[in-house]
Amino acid sequence: MQHKVRIFSGSSNPLLAESMCEKLGAELGSITLSRFKSGEIYVNYEESIRNCDVFIVQSLSHPINEMFVELLVMIDAAKRASARTINIVVPYYGYARQERKSAPREPISAKMVADVLTTAGANRVITIDLHAPAIQGFFNIPVDHLTALDLISHYLKSLNLASPVIVSPDAGRAKTAEKLANHLDSPFAIMFKKRPAHNESVITHVIGDVEGKTPIIIEDIIDTGSTIVNVVESLKERGAAKAIICATHGLFSGNALERLSHSHIREIVVTDSIAVQEGQHDRIKVLSVAPMLSAAVRIIMEGGSLATMFKDAGV
Repeated sequence: MQHKVRIFSGSSNPLLAESMCEKLGAELGSITLSRFKSGEIYVNYEESIRNCDVFIVQSLSHPINEMFVELLVMIDAAKRASARTINIVVPYYGYARQERKSAPREPISAKMVADVLTTAGANRVITIDLHAPAIQGFFNIPVDHLTALDLISHYLKSLNLASPVIVSPDAGRAKTAEKLANHLDSPFAIMFKKRPAHNESVITHVIGDVEGKTPIIIEDIIDTGSTIVNVVESLKERGAAKAIICATHGLFSGNALERLSHSHIREIVVTDSIAVQEGQHDRIKVLSVAPMLSAAVRIIMEGGSLATMFKDAGV
């Protein structure tokens, strides 16, 4: 007997789920998501999902705790409705920056989220560009870790930049910057920074030639934008041209968009892993991850290797 695939969306990014369904030639599942006066979350699948392979699309974006609990309630409802498998598509995995202890008596929240999702009943996780790839090991269920690097590099190639240089804003992004530099056949530079507090950073050193070049700064997340602005200022001081900022996940918390209206930023490239309103910022270019996610869903259900989707077979 062939099992049915049903795709449902949480509240965080319904447009992405709709776009995925369009690519797959499927209809988005019908579901009721509402709140009681007390703020408690109510979920009801409006169609039978018995013995179905259910895919729930939900980014852990703002308001993160609300979206997280909503996802848990959706998983629980699917489990109690006798879904065959519950596959959660979490394009942006929140709490990923708390993946280790950097001081005594701190939590490892990324592990806690993994435990709770698994305990709730998730059978598989599909996500994009985790802040720390090692988070995959926090799960005892399959994790398909996709990357938007090919998508971003394809767009950058279309710009035909004269003298680009790929810039890693810190040592942690050096491997990604090197991959992007190889894709674009460009040199790369690396910056070193220290963090006096959360969402704050100070650039201490820059290794690599950036003078007269167009810097392409590659990040996984843009949150408050303060780190990006510090990087851009340091590059400007060293004679670099206007920068292009690339990130998979555009959180844009607080007054980030105002901060990113910096005169030395040429363009900000993000994906729709987190919903970005059209016209939210005149320099933002949004690339869709829907084709990649829908291809991953198809491969998972039909069998095959997700590595065939990417230039780097180690994905």
